Amino acid sequence: MTPPTASQPARPRGGAEPRPPFAIGSFTIAPGERRTIDLPVSVLSDHTPVSMSVHVVHGARPGPTLFVSAAIHGDEIIGVDIARRVLRQPALENLRGTLLVVPIVNAFGFHSHSRYLPDRRDLNRSFPGSPRGSLAARLAHLFMTEVVARADIGIDLHSAAIHRTNLPQIRVSPSKPETLALAETFGAPVILTSPLREGSLRQAAQQHDVDILLFEGGEGLRFDEFAVRVGVSGILRVMRQLHMIGPKGVTRPKAPPIKVGSSTWLRAPAGGLLRAFKTIGDTLTPGDLLGTVSDPFGEVEQDVVATTAGLIIGRTNLPVVNEGDALFHIAAMPHDDALSTIDSLTEQLGSDPLFDEDEII
Repeated sequence: MTPPTASQPARPRGGAEPRPPFAIGSFTIAPGERRTIDLPVSVLSDHTPVSMSVHVVHGARPGPTLFVSAAIHGDEIIGVDIARRVLRQPALENLRGTLLVVPIVNAFGFHSHSRYLPDRRDLNRSFPGSPRGSLAARLAHLFMTEVVARADIGIDLHSAAIHRTNLPQIRVSPSKPETLALAETFGAPVILTSPLREGSLRQAAQQHDVDILLFEGGEGLRFDEFAVRVGVSGILRVMRQLHMIGPKGVTRPKAPPIKVGSSTWLRAPAGGLLRAFKTIGDTLTPGDLLGTVSDPFGEVEQDVVATTAGLIIGRTNLPVVNEGDALFHIAAMPHDDALSTIDSLTEQLGSDPLFDEDEII
């Protein structure tokens, strides 16, 4: 399959009135056309221009506008691959509505393998931004005005930070009932209803009446095939639910996601070397041994033990820990429900068609 390129505008069917073109920045995209456009962000100190690239697929037929964004944190590269695979889907050829895909929002952090911008600001705490503020504020403002404010709903792709990994999950703060329904349609193993944070994209988007499904999966600066496939399948399911694409190639989740109302981190009881015996997706009962922290001489060992039943939705990948470091992120829930959902999801993804070899890096 060849990468997507700009296409010619499609003629309306059955004599219907054509859709108006989609305007973004100084560009207009005709109905039935797809194109990657560059929105200027800034100029670096060596006079190198920096832009935010948006791939616009403007369907010939009317429908909602959905945006998909990734790498708001520059080291969360897993979303970049999810976005790339979504753009290669044949279903987009007959899209209803408009799809806006921004694989890399924070190009500065992406190039430097950093979560932050050059001024060490967190872009996801800088919304809605300002056209005359800091670099983070200006980038946030550009993304809000050119992408978010033009959409009906968004899917924002994230991963855990470096040295940690997350079980694929959707985090949502719905202002409309249909948003929670879309979170269920996405089909990730877990749905967490989480509060809005000051300066976050989700908070700023709700001011424009745009709800966002926040996807978390995998680890910073790493690809995770399982999490990528969950993300791609979930986006296609949401697009199908919104009637933007047809059912061909869109799988249905075999089990409903687990809705989590609370979670907690188990922390290191002492500094030392962590030997972990459990990982993401494992279910727990009280008393289960998750790992052991020992000193470098092996003279003192302290166990990390589950205190409640639950599901591991995140964990550290770093064996060297200090006292108080977060080790395992546990979602509180009945053991049997978690086990059935994870087993069903694993079976489903294992039976899905494999991606081409050139898509698996």
